[in-house]
Amino acid sequence: MRRRATLAALLLLACVATASAVEPRERLADPVREARARALSRQLRCLVCQNESIDDSNADLAHDLRVLLRERLAGGDSDAQALQFLVSRYGEFVLLQPPVAPATYALWFGPPAVLALGTVAALLYLRRRRATAAEPAPLTEAERQRLTRLLKDEA
Repeated sequence: MRRRATLAALLLLACVATASAVEPRERLADPVREARARALSRQLRCLVCQNESIDDSNADLAHDLRVLLRERLAGGDSDAQALQFLVSRYGEFVLLQPPVAPATYALWFGPPAVLALGTVAALLYLRRRRATAAEPAPLTEAERQRLTRLLKDEA
């Protein structure tokens, strides 16, 4: 019972920590720009956490990136310009979904290719296994006579 309460408290703390990633002092006064900033910040990777967007992260660098993004939007940048500024400054790694380009083909096509190769290998293995596990050849007449003698001797 005590374990469940501790687990529930930890889960609640994790949810509260994530929910408060964007601080009230960061928010823009214009709700349209704030909505744009939130949508863009969900597309950007936290360079500290690496598996979270800057919108979800509590890291100091994520906070700085959120503020920088909002400054760019308040300055009149379009969504594409704001994203391009951050990409030019931090590289394509800052994007949670990198573009499909020759440099990122391994990221986009590697996992499906490995899955397809594994499937083909498994099918070939099963096919060969089935072929080698076929019915044994029938007994020759000499083998049949020997078997009959052995069974008579045993009985």
